[in-house]
Amino acid sequence: MMSHFLDIHTTSRADLRAMIDQARAMKEARRGLPKGTADARTPLAGRMIALIFEKPSTRTRVSFDVGARQMGAETMILSGKEMQLGHGESIADTARVLSRYVDLIMLRTFEEATLLEMAEHATVPVINGLTDASHPCQIMADIVTYEEHRGAVAGRKFVWSGDGNNVCTSWLHAAGRFGFDLTFTGPETLDPNPRAVEFARAQGSRVEIVRDPMAAAAGADAIVTDTWVSMHDPESARERRHNQLRPYQVNGAMMAAARADALFMHCLPAHRNEEATSEVMDGPQSVIFDESENRLHAQKAILRWCLGV
Repeated sequence: MMSHFLDIHTTSRADLRAMIDQARAMKEARRGLPKGTADARTPLAGRMIALIFEKPSTRTRVSFDVGARQMGAETMILSGKEMQLGHGESIADTARVLSRYVDLIMLRTFEEATLLEMAEHATVPVINGLTDASHPCQIMADIVTYEEHRGAVAGRKFVWSGDGNNVCTSWLHAAGRFGFDLTFTGPETLDPNPRAVEFARAQGSRVEIVRDPMAAAAGADAIVTDTWVSMHDPESARERRHNQLRPYQVNGAMMAAARADALFMHCLPAHRNEEATSEVMDGPQSVIFDESENRLHAQKAILRWCLGV
């Protein structure tokens, strides 16, 4: 069976839950093993995985590469400069060619249209490693992280503080699929994708936009943020965004306004003491490095789901 993993909202609740549960089980099965040890079962033995990066990456690159190897696969890492997607050869033809060589394609790119065209013409599964529109693999790891610390996400209140960017979009998709509520707090000029808001609400999740960050944080089970300036934003955008977002920094006061057992989450990389203070990032409520670790386990489960093993 071949399945693309393109977005959380385009994947069924049952399949998403199966991936989360498998990720946790695979993590538990590796407890105590040296990091370079193969899994007890190698379900991807003999498979070749293409990992394509038009955008730079640390966590996505390493976690997919290590995860595939732990399950017995081999990987081929290609950069955007090497591929020149859509410039020398069309994306459609690239998809057709790669499908003759590899068993699965993971693509981290800029335009969502590039991902969708790759998936349309590939005859092997395609995984969204990130686009400017969404970042579903990250949020799958975040759900794993929350649930291993606090139990089921259903019915919880998550607060997104800052820029309503691609990661925020995937959090909204996840709210709809996993049954939790999400409050966005940030400036109106950086509000989240309205289609993602509509999706979550249509699935029964309570989605609120609250401009006062302290009011938004009240009763939160987790507070989530991301960098104020994305890696591809021009330097000229930095000062403007900082001025807009400074009131939404996650600091000790904001965490104190949330529930006493609220978690702090950030997908990393972070600009310390900008979107969040080091006090919070290194504090007892922070699970940011658990999130990074869980990229490995969540993506292994996604790989297996895509390949039907």
